[in-house]
Amino acid sequence: MIILASASPRRAQLLSMAEIPFEVIAPNIDETFPAHLSIPEIPVYIATQKGQTIASQFPDRQILAADTIVVLNERIIGKPTSREDAIQMLNDLQGQKHEVITGVYLKLESGEHTFFDRTQVQFHPLSETEIIHYVDHYKPYDKAGAYAIQEWIGSVAIQSIQGCFYNVMGLPVSLVYRLLKTKQHQGGVVFSYFLGPLI
Repeated sequence: MIILASASPRRAQLLSMAEIPFEVIAPNIDETFPAHLSIPEIPVYIATQKGQTIASQFPDRQILAADTIVVLNERIIGKPTSREDAIQMLNDLQGQKHEVITGVYLKLESGEHTFFDRTQVQFHPLSETEIIHYVDHYKPYDKAGAYAIQEWIGSVAIQSIQGCFYNVMGLPVSLVYRLLKTKQHQGGVVFSYFLGPLI
């Protein structure tokens, strides 16, 4: 059973959907990062800090950690700090194309593995009334970019997606699954309950 080093209910949901057995042990870390990192390196760095924090406590366990950022015009949009901040973020995103990048850290029997996945998301134009409705009803204060694609706003405001939908939710779960499967076939026991070969 793998440890999910994250408090995100979305990541837990995605692992459950993929039938990957896990338990949650969320780390408490400082999510600052070195200034010299490129934008795609930032979520990988933070995911690695999360994963290595838990790995230091459970050195014999397999660990999965992830971090997701939203990028608009080369500017990282974090989690909103207030209602006004969330409204402003969505005003910035509406009618625009932005990028969602998730960095992933995996500690397996074969060693440490890191990678990132990126998805392009295009928003339809939104009215101020629609933005306020979403913020007041769904309170997206724990979400990068102030939105969750699986909620109301995703169903009415997303014009197009290029890349993995689940990456926008917080985890490129198919890539994680395939890496775990690859390492299983190389001798590491990850999916011990699978009886046959996976395709």
